[in-house]
Amino acid sequence: MRTEKGQFAKGQSGNKSGKPKGTRNKATLAALSLLEGEAETLSRKAVEMALEGDTAALRLCLERIAPQTKERPLEGFKLPAINDSKSAMSALNTVAQHLAGGELLPSEAAAICRLLEQYRKHFETTELQQRIEALEDTLKLRTTNG
Repeated sequence: MRTEKGQFAKGQSGNKSGKPKGTRNKATLAALSLLEGEAETLSRKAVEMALEGDTAALRLCLERIAPQTKERPLEGFKLPAINDSKSAMSALNTVAQHLAGGELLPSEAAAICRLLEQYRKHFETTELQQRIEALEDTLKLRTTNG
């Protein structure tokens, strides 16, 4: 079905499943075909330009040699064992102390706190489930004995 402008309404095109995942744009395909077989020459030229002082070429080369690290393992940071809600709170305290001491970045502390929150929710849900089951068992005993 088409809109007033003659375009297909969202989700109503002739191709119900849409464009297949990973399908490349025609312009991208054209550019890749032009560059095919030239990667080594182009790389060499970029390195030469970088060595001659072209800062854009230098940045390009360095980004390929040593890309910016998105994430890294936390070295030297150890969380205490997390076995229940209390130990999760203790772990939160440890994170806060390391953050305040400059040993953790705010983004690292936030990621760890999100994980600890999942643990807390798990322990809380498990504890509530056990309490409900105990109450149900008590209720069953009262109804069968009473």
